[in-house]
Parts: sequence; C-alpha cells; structure tokens
Amino acid sequence: MSIFSTQEQELIAQAITAAEKATSGEIRIAVEKHCKENAYERATAYFHELGMDRTSKHNGVLIYLATEDHKFAIIGDKGINNLVPPDFWETTKTAMKAHFMAGNLCDGIIAGIALAGEKLSSFFPNQNDDVNELPNDIVFIDKK
Repeated sequence: MSIFSTQEQELIAQAITAAEKATSGEIRIAVEKHCKENAYERATAYFHELGMDRTSKHNGVLIYLATEDHKFAIIGDKGINNLVPPDFWETTKTAMKAHFMAGNLCDGIIAGIALAGEKLSSFFPNQNDDVNELPNDIVFIDKK
C-alpha cells in the first residue's frame, strides 16, 4: 500500500496543477521510504534523474520526502537559484514541517506545493503560452 491513498494522490496532483496556474515553474513530488544519506543530496540526484533540470526556463522545483526516515528537502533549478535569496525555501519548509510533525503528510505536501507556486509566481509568472513540461503525479521512488 502506498503512503498516500488514491484520493490523497489526486489531491496532491490537483494542488500541483493549481499552483502551476500562477507560475511557469514546474513542481514535482518524489517520495521514498528510506534515505540513508543527506536528503538534499538525495533530492539533487533525483532532480537530475527526473529531468527537472531540462525545463525551458530552468525553474523546476522538487519536493523530496523520505517517509520512514523523516527527511525532506526542496530543490530548485538554477533559473530559480540565480534569482532568489539563499533562504528562499525556509518558510515553505517550516510550514511543511509543522504538518509533518502533526502526522499530516498529505497536508504538508499540499502546503509546500501551494507555497512553492505562490513564491515562484513572483519570479516566474504564468505566461499565456506556458506548457506543462513535467507530469503532476507523485514519483514513488521505491516502485522503480
């Protein structure tokens, strides 16, 4: 059984779709049970593996979560990192962590997606010709 129910997976995909209506940024979620290394390093590897570094504006965001080891990270591509302050994702991580600590993984992911979309819209507003370059479904790494 997945960490997220079918309904939760749909809610997360819908949250990504809604967030991406405000920005040309691309948001993805990657989930696995265990992460023996640093979550940021693991997320960076998956960021490249998932092709998130190949978006046209280099404005992809990956929210990575290791459920059993209680680790997560947010990775932004170079187009984002070249424009934003170093602590750009801290408020998003804080909001997500509050949900996670209360045992609400789905709500935490959805909060992170909403905040990421909101923050990205300031730097990468949605354009009329914007194309959804990446899928909006969750990547379950353990199923590979």
